[in-house]
Amino acid sequence: MNAEVFAEHLLTLADSFRTSDVHVLPEQKHYDIYFRLNGQMSKQFYLDHEEGSRLISYFKFRSNMDVSEKRRPQSGSMTFQLKEKEVDLRFSTISNYQSQESLVIRLLKQKETSEQDIKTFFKYEYGVLKKLVDSKSGLLLFSGPVDSGKTTTMYHLVKNRLKGEKQQVITVEDPVEIEESAFLQCQVNEPAGVSYEHLLKSSLRHHPDVIIVGEIRDEETARMVMRGALTGHLIVASIHAKNCRGVISRLHELGISQTLMKQTLIGIAFQNLLPLYCPLCKQNCQLDCSHFSMDEKRAALFEVKTGSDLLSWLEGEESSLEAAATPQREFNQLLKKVSAYGYISEQTHNRFQIPNQ
Repeated sequence: MNAEVFAEHLLTLADSFRTSDVHVLPEQKHYDIYFRLNGQMSKQFYLDHEEGSRLISYFKFRSNMDVSEKRRPQSGSMTFQLKEKEVDLRFSTISNYQSQESLVIRLLKQKETSEQDIKTFFKYEYGVLKKLVDSKSGLLLFSGPVDSGKTTTMYHLVKNRLKGEKQQVITVEDPVEIEESAFLQCQVNEPAGVSYEHLLKSSLRHHPDVIIVGEIRDEETARMVMRGALTGHLIVASIHAKNCRGVISRLHELGISQTLMKQTLIGIAFQNLLPLYCPLCKQNCQLDCSHFSMDEKRAALFEVKTGSDLLSWLEGEESSLEAAATPQREFNQLLKKVSAYGYISEQTHNRFQIPNQ
């Protein structure tokens, strides 16, 4: 096997399938290669041990990793030239106890936001988010696990805001995952001294209408985001937490006071992408099934907190008269409803349920 030729074939196929990740995983005497498509692992290739090792060494060499080092986990990146386009790649290697290396390749910048609405189970929450993104200023936070569609949702909502009106949108990301010509997209580059903090300061001086922040990951980024929201900008950002209420706890951990949250936060959203139950497959819709198209085998489920519900949380109250009068549309409750309607399997319901919500 020519590693260079196979690598190009592998990435060309992965890109055509809109694969998010390629997994090169060792078995006892061979390697299996999987594509992660719509959240599901799909086996694509079988390589013998020597071929798999050669492929991993090729990608390590191309991404400036130490080819001879197999004990220590490594990471790298590169831009790979396919016949008709370039794809940005991120690599991660780790070895098992038998010193067999595995490789995960993440494909970036392989999709643009479409004009169609995001496929959701319930329109109510998505409608609330659309109204929040039309706000003049404030902070709208999105949370959810990896590959839950946060970036796609933020891009789509902000792009819809621009319809019929020219506005300046700046993104601050590490790395840029979706190419969008309507936005001024900026990427963190730590080796060059371009940090989240540096880009955010520069973005605020650029007088944008909207700033999209890829992730609030440290105290300095959190303070800069709050400052931007206070000075009259709309900031849409993601932050890691297990649910909407967890976002507030996470902000506390990052040194943001309750008072500052009250002045800036206009909404919190938690989302996840759930695989749809297919009556033909009798399980989650499989990749080769045409009942749902490739882009519609999963749908987004949102929990959104804003207005009086959010204010009662920020004031430390478990409930208020207004909140009590409003049906609680928390994630687990909505998940149960989706399952009862038959949109997802019982297994999916159990897997995505948030413990202790």
